[in-house]
Amino acid sequence: MSSAALIITLLALSVLGYQLGRKKAFSAAEKSGGLKALHSRPAYYGLLTALWCAIPALLVFLTWQALEPSIVNNLLVTDLPEEIRSLPQSRLNLVLNDIKNLASGNIVAGEINPATERAAAHYKNLQNTGQAALSVLIVSLALGGLLLTRNKISPALRARNHVEKIFTVFLVACSTFAIFTTVGIVLSVLFEAIRFFQFVPVTDFIFGLDWSPQMAIREDQVGSSGAFGAIPVFAGTLMISGIAMLVAVPLGLMSAIYLSEYANKKFRAVAKPLLEILAGIPTVVYGFFAALTIAPFIRDLGVSMGLGVSSESALAAGLVMGIMIIPFISSLSDDVINAVPQAMRDGALALGATPSETIRQVVVPAALPGIVGGVLLAISRAIGETMIVVMAAGLAANLTANPLQAVTTVTVQIVTLLVGDQEFDSPKTLAAFALGLLLFVVTLVLNIIALYVVRKYKEQYE
Repeated sequence: MSSAALIITLLALSVLGYQLGRKKAFSAAEKSGGLKALHSRPAYYGLLTALWCAIPALLVFLTWQALEPSIVNNLLVTDLPEEIRSLPQSRLNLVLNDIKNLASGNIVAGEINPATERAAAHYKNLQNTGQAALSVLIVSLALGGLLLTRNKISPALRARNHVEKIFTVFLVACSTFAIFTTVGIVLSVLFEAIRFFQFVPVTDFIFGLDWSPQMAIREDQVGSSGAFGAIPVFAGTLMISGIAMLVAVPLGLMSAIYLSEYANKKFRAVAKPLLEILAGIPTVVYGFFAALTIAPFIRDLGVSMGLGVSSESALAAGLVMGIMIIPFISSLSDDVINAVPQAMRDGALALGATPSETIRQVVVPAALPGIVGGVLLAISRAIGETMIVVMAAGLAANLTANPLQAVTTVTVQIVTLLVGDQEFDSPKTLAAFALGLLLFVVTLVLNIIALYVVRKYKEQYE
């Protein structure tokens, strides 16, 4: 039985368990004087039966999916001839890949010999045997859990408590998984960044003014200085993100205020979906728009005014990025403004405030924590954008305060450093992890500032 068929079978048995458990609860209630004799509602008894039918079998299924490759590989290697097992690990891996490709009917890199054919047949048998054993075990566990739980159903069984405890454990497990995932990401970046700082001093990286990550292979090689100063990269990131926020925050916030406080229902029903369409446009389309329309327009306008404008500029990328993140601010701000109690508006109007004064002095301050959250989300989106910057701002790490010049960002440099076949032993490649770590620290500081603002105004208005 295939994995998909096993999942479908397990779902069907769970549905059957729900129905049988619920039916058993009604039957027990009739024998004890009615539904009021039950500790929980009949649905909880059915849900408890379905959970105990599905959970043990699902855990076994997931465990097998995680362990199957290593178990089958070990059994396969054990059955190979001695001359193949004694090969170096890299050569042995190639042989195993050929065996698996032959077993699945794909193209084999080397010649097919009788030993490879026998190993492929053995590999198929191992997979079929394992899948059959797994199918029997999962169906047996599901049926066993279904029957045991159904037999335990009685009016005194605290089904609701058991179901809530199971869901509590599930939620805690999800939270723990999310925390460990975050810790794993941070540690993986941190360890590689530490390796980078063994080649390049931390002070040179943080305070350096030149970014040229190309390492020289020969002493006489030109243009490969190996400078790893991060200030030009972060200056370009802050410049483009700042321009984007100067465009997105006023337009997004004013759009949200108009839609929530002034617009009628018909206009709002049309305008809000149209505005949110901007969030669904692929970033590569924004990049084309910036490179083919906005950048030439800014260059021609600058030339007509006597200004030197680069064909790729921070201003072009920032303007288009600001248009892209308008929906993040407008949609979230609109939701939090609508969530402000109407009683606060009515109270301000009753005291003689005009609608505009009510919005400025009552509604916006009360909704400020949510607005700050939306702005923070937009900043994170702007900092993490890559495609628009590549197509509209370029790859040059220039340390400049002129938005009409070409600059680059942290994410663009990370992508550039990790594109292609790279070995993680050189400072050039490891520099990407150092940039990621520093970007993580900057984002963390922004989150701390946003939390401070949110807590301050929550204390004032709640």
